[in-house]
Amino acid sequence: MASPSTPDHADAGLWLPVKRARAHELVIEVIEDRILSGTLQVGDALPPERELAANLEVSRAGVREAVRVLESQGVLRSQPGAGAAAGTFVAALPREALSRFLRLHVALSNFTIEDVTEARIVLERASAASATRRLTDVARTRIADALAAGDTALGDRVAFNEADTRFHLAIADASGSSLSAALTGAIREAVRIPLLHAIERKTEWSDQSAQLQREHHAIFEAIIAGDAEHAADVTEAHIRRASSALFTED
Repeated sequence: MASPSTPDHADAGLWLPVKRARAHELVIEVIEDRILSGTLQVGDALPPERELAANLEVSRAGVREAVRVLESQGVLRSQPGAGAAAGTFVAALPREALSRFLRLHVALSNFTIEDVTEARIVLERASAASATRRLTDVARTRIADALAAGDTALGDRVAFNEADTRFHLAIADASGSSLSAALTGAIREAVRIPLLHAIERKTEWSDQSAQLQREHHAIFEAIIAGDAEHAADVTEAHIRRASSALFTED
């Protein structure tokens, strides 16, 4: 497809209607199909609203509704105005959109804490192991800074939760996988409020925070030692113990 600066929608065959459905659902289906097939890529412009509606044989209102839905998901972005810079474009899915999706599903109990814990283990074991092989000076400093923030926030539940999140995300970033980092960030954001509530319920918080921080130090030591297997194992043990301790009533 042509770049946003030189949109060319002469090939209307790319936008032929498919099976009948509600107008906006049809438009969403067609756009998703184009993205999955590689016909549409990040930065590509959609045809103008009038042209897309005509090609798909739907109303312009249906096109506008589809664009609103996909914008809310972070798939599209619209730029008002005139000229080559104006229009609707395929956007890179931001971490915030993925976080919003997971946060709502966790809140609705579509994903349980147990589900989230198992997903975290898979992702963070891999991230910790990869970080031992790809650790840069910048990544090492970010992990160390987050660890230091946790050391000074042991008595402050909110500040410790923030430092804890920073620590885990810094390791995910250090893995070198932007997808792992995005997924880890989305999961952490999804459980941020339930996790803070769990922390606030703990009567023996000083003991819990000290234990969590000891485990964080053990993970960091394994990473800087370059021991991938041990880093993965202590990460899993930490996540399982923390989940059990925090989400079990005193």
